[in-house]
Amino acid sequence: MFCSFELVRNAAEIVFLVSRFFFSFPGRLFPYAEMYKWLSYGHDGKHPGCDASIMGRREFSFTLEHDIYIRYLSFHDVSEMEATIKSKCPHKIDIGALYNVEPAKRTAYAGGSDRVFAPVERELVFDIDMTDYDDIRTCCSGADICLKCWPLMNIAIKILDTVLREDFGFEHLLWVYSGRRGVHCWVCDARARRLSNEARSAITRYLTLYKGNENTTKKVSLTGPALHPALSRAYEICRTYFEEHILPNQELLNSEGHFEKVLELVPDESVRAQMRDRWQDNRRASVAKDGISASRWKQLKQALESKKVTPSVRRSLEEIIFSYTYPRIDIEVSKHMNHLLKAPFCIHPKTGRVCVPIDPQDCDNFDPTNVPTLAQLLNELNAEGVKGGSECRDLDKTSLGAPVRLFQTKFLEPLQRANKAEITALHQEKLQEVSAKTSLSW
Repeated sequence: MFCSFELVRNAAEIVFLVSRFFFSFPGRLFPYAEMYKWLSYGHDGKHPGCDASIMGRREFSFTLEHDIYIRYLSFHDVSEMEATIKSKCPHKIDIGALYNVEPAKRTAYAGGSDRVFAPVERELVFDIDMTDYDDIRTCCSGADICLKCWPLMNIAIKILDTVLREDFGFEHLLWVYSGRRGVHCWVCDARARRLSNEARSAITRYLTLYKGNENTTKKVSLTGPALHPALSRAYEICRTYFEEHILPNQELLNSEGHFEKVLELVPDESVRAQMRDRWQDNRRASVAKDGISASRWKQLKQALESKKVTPSVRRSLEEIIFSYTYPRIDIEVSKHMNHLLKAPFCIHPKTGRVCVPIDPQDCDNFDPTNVPTLAQLLNELNAEGVKGGSECRDLDKTSLGAPVRLFQTKFLEPLQRANKAEITALHQEKLQEVSAKTSLSW
């Protein structure tokens, strides 16, 4: 199961060549127009209140062949964006902040002058990576994923999406599969884009429950007599997924090595000893392998819910479930405006998978192992006998068509309506100010 250096080199060449095909094919597999409409936020020159400098001040970065990394790129219009991407053919595209000046002119704002090159807008972004759950996964580890551990991402999507919408009032959220082992969330409301770093940090803290490192046994500590309303709401999601998916899929209580990790979270030695003795005594009992964890969990729940134990011991039931299910956010990604994040619809260079959007209302049906890949798209186009052209985009004839339509209908179109309303309102305010000043001058 080992590859020679020559094979690895050839694989890299294949990624480069097929990436060039993906970005450069005449019928446009990459949705340039949709991406531009998103990131220009209505400032496309069609409204008198548009700010034509918006896209020119947005940072992009490219990772090219041989891991060549280029930062501080920007584009003035969709044609320039498309031409640059086609000419450079990046392995990966990252999107950064909107700055006060064009990124290419940043050096003029350095050297101690009063002018400072600084970000002024940035989507509030979240990155959830499956490797952060390696301490509970038994099916996979590292960059590997499967349908047994993917429910952890569904939990994160459902909890964060609900909190961001209901507790913070955000409406325009874009969820995207990272292409390999996690998910990204882009919160694109105008309020979210203009948050300070301090506000971003505060929101991230509000969403963070799991704390500690590999040397910390207890990573979730609940305080107070009752759960915060946001945690109470999240607990219903976590409990259901834990009992129906995580517990059986990861076989958390099947073996002594696994159930000891769970028992460590129970702050009562008598309960731990009772469960340990019971489970070791009946380890040869005639219980189907896939039912062992469920049976033992029922026994542990009964012990922890008993009126004979202290409130802190009863509370440990919730702490166990949260420890194994609550979203684990990469805090550093979310709290700074100048952090870059991989663009939707680019290709992960290691897997060949396209970073497609996920519908948070239907995330249980999303299969990360079945998303479009470069090889698949090439085969689909060959089967169709596509020659390129503009009458029907080639992506509409491939498995990439559905993800792009999802992006358009569930995310982009509602966002465009909000953008138009905001630009129109601001333009009207400016016209009224001008009219008022003109009246005063008379």
